[in-house]
Amino acid sequence: MIERGVVMNTKDSSKVSYYINEDYYTNLIDSIKDWENEAGYASQETHLEIERFLYREARLLDVGEMEDWLDLFSSECLYWVPITPGGGNPLQEVSLAFDDRRRLEDRIYRLRTGYAWSQIPPSRTIRMISNVEVWQDGGEDQLRVRANFMLNELRTGKQKGYSGWYGYRLKKEIGVWKIDVKQVNLLDSDQGHENLTFVL
Repeated sequence: MIERGVVMNTKDSSKVSYYINEDYYTNLIDSIKDWENEAGYASQETHLEIERFLYREARLLDVGEMEDWLDLFSSECLYWVPITPGGGNPLQEVSLAFDDRRRLEDRIYRLRTGYAWSQIPPSRTIRMISNVEVWQDGGEDQLRVRANFMLNELRTGKQKGYSGWYGYRLKKEIGVWKIDVKQVNLLDSDQGHENLTFVL
């Protein structure tokens, strides 16, 4: 790819969103139906491993270790907060967030440099994860995970509560689980929200 006379490395997701294309959208939309599929539960050992993974992710977000949180994601990842309950179609509907790897890196940069005015002062959060379900998803190195969450946010003396369920697609990269897709399904996703600039 050439941009303003400069050759861009299309394999570097920090520079260009080369992987968010028509095929990616098609696969994402098709995969939404899988949340109703209960076939292929993972082993108890894998289930416990993924529970620990989710608890660690929640803790990293709550204590603000954003770089370590981002390291949980694959190089071609998606953080998606749909407005339509259960997902909808991101090609035709607005999302509260639809962040590829580059946008996640931008988000963390803005939080660290003070350019995210809506996070001055920063939100303080605490979240609880429950009802974790883990399924094999096309191989031993791919998982589909669903978990309920409750999240409390405190900012400028006001406390707010959020709840819903997370949908994850995980894959192993060099023997380590990474988040391919994180879909945040708020219970009130189609209602009005103020300042959802922290990570849910």
